[in-house]
Amino acid sequence: MREKLQSALACVRAEEALKAKTLAAVSQKARRRRGRPMAWAAACLTLLAVLGLGGLFFTPVSTISIDVNPSLELRVNRFDRVVGVEGYNEDGRALAQTPRLLFADYAQALSTLLSSAQMQGYMQQGEALSIFVACDDERRGAQMLQKVESCAGSGQNVHCHAGQWEESAAHAAGLTCGKYQAFLELQALDPTVTPEDVQGLTMREIRDRIAEISGKEPQGGHGACGGSGKCAHGGH
Repeated sequence: MREKLQSALACVRAEEALKAKTLAAVSQKARRRRGRPMAWAAACLTLLAVLGLGGLFFTPVSTISIDVNPSLELRVNRFDRVVGVEGYNEDGRALAQTPRLLFADYAQALSTLLSSAQMQGYMQQGEALSIFVACDDERRGAQMLQKVESCAGSGQNVHCHAGQWEESAAHAAGLTCGKYQAFLELQALDPTVTPEDVQGLTMREIRDRIAEISGKEPQGGHGACGGSGKCAHGGH
């Protein structure tokens, strides 16, 4: 785990050795220029910037919800790295233990999940898969959605979409952001539906209920992330 963390932090160049080196350089510069307030202020800002990168790395700015029967979320930082994985039901918690998710590029982590034996088993049974990108930055959300959709095939059982980061409301309801969006869609058609009513439902069951009430065909989505589940990945 330590090796993974060190490798992941390399992209932000905020390792302990660099912090120590920067602190020493700032202190030396400050001693030489003790009488120059502007130089001292600039040196302090440099130090704060370096030390602050660690906090930025571990701060999620978006979430990718993956819902079939397993419900889980990938928390993604501004550097496109997964800094948190959480399951929201028994199957989701089991899937969250999949190796090589934490600190991986989010598209690689998604590819790993979709190609897992457990996920492939659900897809082969024809279950509906929902992948929801939650992000308050519209441009970033669109970029992430495009990358997620790059794994789409010709099937009709995957729904890839994006929206605002309503994480607090979703988690308060005990749902992922993606399942919460489906719940809101169903509740708009049937106001008596509660979060507890959908917690134990698969995404196909929720979509079927929406279709039944609305009189429309079940929503398929942009395509299936089937087969190997491989997505294009890498930084933006």
